[in-house]
Amino acid sequence: MTTSQVAVLAPRDVVRVSGSDAAGFLQGQISQDVDAVEPGASAWSLVLAPQGKVDAWFRLTRLDDNEFILDLDAGFAPGLVARLERFRLRVDATFDVLRGWNMVSIRSAADVPESLQQSSAELWAEVQWPGFEGVDLLGPDVALPEGDVALPEGNEGFAADFEVARIRAGWPAMGRELTERTIPAEIAGLVECSVSFTKGCYTGQELVARIDSRGGNVPRPVRLLEIRGDGVVPGADITVEGRAVGEITSAASDRSAGRTVALGSVHRRVEPPAAAEVNGMAATVLHTAASSSPATETNR
Repeated sequence: MTTSQVAVLAPRDVVRVSGSDAAGFLQGQISQDVDAVEPGASAWSLVLAPQGKVDAWFRLTRLDDNEFILDLDAGFAPGLVARLERFRLRVDATFDVLRGWNMVSIRSAADVPESLQQSSAELWAEVQWPGFEGVDLLGPDVALPEGDVALPEGNEGFAADFEVARIRAGWPAMGRELTERTIPAEIAGLVECSVSFTKGCYTGQELVARIDSRGGNVPRPVRLLEIRGDGVVPGADITVEGRAVGEITSAASDRSAGRTVALGSVHRRVEPPAAAEVNGMAATVLHTAASSSPATETNR
């Protein structure tokens, strides 16, 4: 296996939203234009706090007029459901957490393996990360493919390679780059793939629109870092000329490059490329790949 093709099997939280008012309710709560998503299609979306900070980021798949699947990073479904329930008043919409679902994610610089065309997964979504194309397979019985996908021994090995690919692509993770303190525009490409500026009002819209009107200028954008050393963990300080300018949100050892790659929230006064230090090790602050190539996705 090379870093041009990475795969991982991981738990995934899944919520089914249904009821005669489901579409209308979601339209008033999430950042994506629900009416523009056709049955069988998917779109990424945010649900925001009234102040415009991130409550959750998820993929919405429309099954029919008033039935949807929302999938997101494992462990965050309870918070998403609680947030939606808090704004549900006298509408016919229910939220059911589907237990035991997993996701096989394959990212490749080449074509997606043909064997996946025959997958029996409940959901099959094409994904485009900057520098990587691939698929997500979701369902209670999905498994890693065999044959034309080269996998290292054990899940731990390719989970590490997948994390390197995620970081290099600038793809955010809930609880890491995306927390209750996050302004959506701090993540390059997130607003472009998750927000509709032509739909009606939704909760938290004002901050998103205001920052967009100001050219997306935010106080602490997420940057890519290359660090000459190992042992970096989330929460580590990023310093420039002895001054703390941010902190690491995700980090992974890139075995092929012999260094650590990381994402971190960095003060906007630091203009990439910039020399920095993390845990006393030399580092370079860079733009993420998504800064010039927003993530997009379609569903088969």
